[in-house]
Amino acid sequence: MTQNIYSILVVSFNVNPPIKSLILLCLIQWNLFQAQALPQGFGQIADYLPKLQLELRYAGSDNFTGRPIKGYEQPKKVLTIKTLVALQKVQQELTQQGMGLKLFDGYRPQRAVNDFIAWSVDPADTLTKAQYYPNLPKDELFDRGYIAKRSGHSRGSTVDLTIIYTSGVNQGKEVDMGSPWDFFGSISWYETTQISPKQMAQRRFLQELMVAHGFRTYAKEWWHFTLKEEPFPNTYFDL
Repeated sequence: MTQNIYSILVVSFNVNPPIKSLILLCLIQWNLFQAQALPQGFGQIADYLPKLQLELRYAGSDNFTGRPIKGYEQPKKVLTIKTLVALQKVQQELTQQGMGLKLFDGYRPQRAVNDFIAWSVDPADTLTKAQYYPNLPKDELFDRGYIAKRSGHSRGSTVDLTIIYTSGVNQGKEVDMGSPWDFFGSISWYETTQISPKQMAQRRFLQELMVAHGFRTYAKEWWHFTLKEEPFPNTYFDL
């Protein structure tokens, strides 16, 4: 990338070689800065979980706002290293059963949370109400605990995920949990009575697996897990 930019500069601008060299040096230093911009204790998901299926829904329009969220234009696919190591153990266990993890959201910059807040106070924007919050007023989603103004996701150790099949006739499909990710309603609660016994058993399987590997659950979202011993319990990053 740096070489391409430098080539363009050389062709486009009639500058002497020392100036060109200085420009190139600055570009190299900038790239190194970007590569080292992650806080210590964070790691790339791909380096720890190369087979993890990613579907970062806030980077597209298939989410409760119906549009890409600020901060997800070029999403950093990162989590704290402690979280990644714990997820490795979950993934290993699932692999033995022909299954794996699918991640909907991991680290979430604070400016994305601020975007959620701005969306919630716009009464005219109800594009996705029928799909995501049919029985709730959007301005109550924070008070009811479905969205947080200070999200655990911004601390880097909270994940939204489900289980998928990695072999057999259902390969690539999500395990049926009874409600879709990010649906705001009581059917998404762990203690709901609105799903079948099989769907409940599958939720409990996911819950027990995550708890066994160091995560705590959230009663209103079956997909939401936070590392119990998170390394940054009071820091909300805006990478």
